[in-house]
Amino acid sequence: MGTELSRLKPVEVRNMIRKGLIDTPTAGMCSGYAQGNLVVLPKELAWDFLLFCQRNPRSCPLLEVSDTGSRTFPFTAPGSIIASDLPRYRVYEDGICTGEYTDVTGIFEEYQERRGKLVSFLIGCSFSFEAELLEAGIPVRQIEEGVNVPMYQTTIPCIPAGIFSGNMVVSMRPIPHSLVPAATAMTAAMPRVHGAPVQIGYPEAIGIRDIEKPDFGDRVTIKEGEVPVFWPCGVTPQAVVMNSCPSFVITHAPGHMFITDVKNAQLKY
Repeated sequence: MGTELSRLKPVEVRNMIRKGLIDTPTAGMCSGYAQGNLVVLPKELAWDFLLFCQRNPRSCPLLEVSDTGSRTFPFTAPGSIIASDLPRYRVYEDGICTGEYTDVTGIFEEYQERRGKLVSFLIGCSFSFEAELLEAGIPVRQIEEGVNVPMYQTTIPCIPAGIFSGNMVVSMRPIPHSLVPAATAMTAAMPRVHGAPVQIGYPEAIGIRDIEKPDFGDRVTIKEGEVPVFWPCGVTPQAVVMNSCPSFVITHAPGHMFITDVKNAQLKY
């Protein structure tokens, strides 16, 4: 199934997700197409969050912002439905995760009917550069092992904006030592999906105490001769939400991304 999904077009996989046929992490799906992290929040918080993304482009590179009250991303994925086209979602209330869902249509509708309009943000995801790494012969361990990418909270502070503040989250991929320069150069050319690593080989330097115990996602094997390489991660907004405690936020579940119709090549310098 994994190889088959890598060959499908984004609209085909989004339709499968919408029908409840896929509820797993999206790494490796729709090879060559960009994936994105989701943040949905009340209109009154949208300016603060937009400013937060502008001040922290490494961890929150914006791909698209919806119109107020809209449930689609018309530029990156025409015909998409934000509330049902991701495999899994999380809902946060006052900074606490109150549930994980495969469809948030009812939650989305109820909020907008009773409490006010929502605005959706699509943030670049490092899954988007993995096809480039694979084509260059650079291994992507979580795809090999069929698990979610390991993600860690760090001590790297984000620049606050309005109510939003907190530290960066990073994703990790073990890279053979000789291929680290190539992986760094390739990802640096894609700043809209997090760009170059923020740390190579020294997790303790960014506050990661135990690399075997990620804060989000799954542990992966680090083989002899490999170096743990850390990239900014679009789960950063979830850490910021837990730190800042806004009244209501919908996000993707870590690793369960929105697949766009945008080719990765379009996101390069």
